[in-house]
Amino acid sequence: MDAVVSPAFAVKLSELGGLGVLNLDGLQTRYEDPSSIFSEIAESPKEKVTALLQKAYTAPVKQDLIGRRVEEIKDTGARCAVSVIPANTKRHAPVAAEAGTDVLVVQSTVTTARHHSRSARGLIFSELVKEVSIPVIVGNTVSYDVALEIMEEGVSGILVGVGPGAACTSREVLGIGVPQVTATIDCAAARDEYFRASGRYIPIITDGGIRTGGDVCKAVAAGADAVMLGTPFAQSKEAPGLGHNWGMATPDASLPRGTRIAVGVKASLKQILFGPSSLTDGTMNLMGALRVSIGMVGAQNLREMHDADLVLAPSIKTEGKLFQHADTGS
Repeated sequence: MDAVVSPAFAVKLSELGGLGVLNLDGLQTRYEDPSSIFSEIAESPKEKVTALLQKAYTAPVKQDLIGRRVEEIKDTGARCAVSVIPANTKRHAPVAAEAGTDVLVVQSTVTTARHHSRSARGLIFSELVKEVSIPVIVGNTVSYDVALEIMEEGVSGILVGVGPGAACTSREVLGIGVPQVTATIDCAAARDEYFRASGRYIPIITDGGIRTGGDVCKAVAAGADAVMLGTPFAQSKEAPGLGHNWGMATPDASLPRGTRIAVGVKASLKQILFGPSSLTDGTMNLMGALRVSIGMVGAQNLREMHDADLVLAPSIKTEGKLFQHADTGS
């Protein structure tokens, strides 16, 4: 996500043990110095910002910038991951791989192993995996059958989720989506079945809708091996979005499926991940929350937390919390 990951942000997140994914179809590869564009987007009135985003993304992606951005990250010793949409994968992936990227993410709103393409030979994940010789993560999907098919293509990870992100409007615009816990459970079941059949363990990454430490913990309990964090990271001092966030489909020229949202600047990236926190809403010290939750359910690690019991309890966050709501006026 452009509002979250710049080369500098990716380096900082790598230092903290995470993996920042740089959008190769985004502003960082369209402009030598995109800082003025970020400022314009942050300052634009709400009623004009979508048109501004659409205009900003009409600038062509520069192939030389792809390599240079990867090198900016790698030259610091940090791990580098990049994302591309399926339509641009054959063009951008070899450039990024040659520059030394460590992980390639092929991402669209909904992904399948079977593509219809106008080219003579469409994108075939099994061929891509062999060509780039680095781990390839593919997404997004939400179902058992599709997740299993994608795993059989030889990928190294799957992104799970359609529409739950704070800046995404796919559920309103397209009418599609699956509740995130359900999607994670179904795709994790495909992972486990594929592991039993092949001996290869393909991590599931819950992507979207993660706002608090509690959300991280529930995703892992549902079967996630990792989570993608967007808006929580957009609230960090290091994020390039200047207190704003927007999705990858927001600037679509004909059918925008996202919106710019004001998320504010909350704290440093390190404090959001590891604390200390003076907030009680679960939006800071996300890793601390995960460690405590793992212990509370009797697990020793993420794999064991997959076996935690899940219950459907719509009122669990409000039960007995009368005075908390009275204090906040909600």
